[in-house]
Amino acid sequence: MKPLNQQTIFVTGASRGAGRGIASELMAQGTKVAIGYAKNREAAESLAAQYPDQVAGLVGADFATPAAAETAWAEAKTAAGGRIDGLVLNHGIFEAASVHDDAGPWIANWSRTLQVNLQSAADLARLAIRDWVDGDEPGSLIAIASRAAHRGDDLDHPAYAAAKAGMIAMIKTFSRAYSGRGVLAYAISPGWIDTEMAPQEPSARKAALAEVPYGDMAKPEELGRLCAFLLGGGAPSATGATFDMNGASYVR
Repeated sequence: MKPLNQQTIFVTGASRGAGRGIASELMAQGTKVAIGYAKNREAAESLAAQYPDQVAGLVGADFATPAAAETAWAEAKTAAGGRIDGLVLNHGIFEAASVHDDAGPWIANWSRTLQVNLQSAADLARLAIRDWVDGDEPGSLIAIASRAAHRGDDLDHPAYAAAKAGMIAMIKTFSRAYSGRGVLAYAISPGWIDTEMAPQEPSARKAALAEVPYGDMAKPEELGRLCAFLLGGGAPSATGATFDMNGASYVR
């Protein structure tokens, strides 16, 4: 596997939060990054401005649209000069619907959540693996899942937990199927990550931290360092594994 400073990685959901931390760490280590974003191009541009020599391109995509994954992959490859060495599936939504809602909102929530969080991730992974298996060079895939995939989530987010569990099953399957052909695949299951998407109101933040024995939320750069380690070939025999990052709030 090529060293990180010779790779180009496509990171989805990279304009903010955990994805921004992942993309920043990779670029700081010399990796070329195709910065994926949903709507906030300005945020993606601000990240690109911090590492102008390491940006392969900006790739906007609304993954609620079924055809978006294929278009995004093609744009990332074009921006990278035709070759993507690694893919970090970080995009996702966290929208509420419980069994107490009417059937319409419930079904719409499941459909949209599975499309964005799971189906589009699978579509991107499929395209990446096809390129890597059929090409001359291997590649690496990381899915950012969630501790919710293992322990479940709150009553308003069963679709989110199900989608994240599906991502982990997908990674295990692809690893079993393709690791012998040069494709390495991993999942990371964070708990709370200390970004603007985590609870900010003092009492809500205190409640969130109360269930974390470590006493603090994971930092985006921690996720970035772990991704860099895996994408750089630091643990190839760990292919298929899921790495927890939740401050011992859920220990398997």
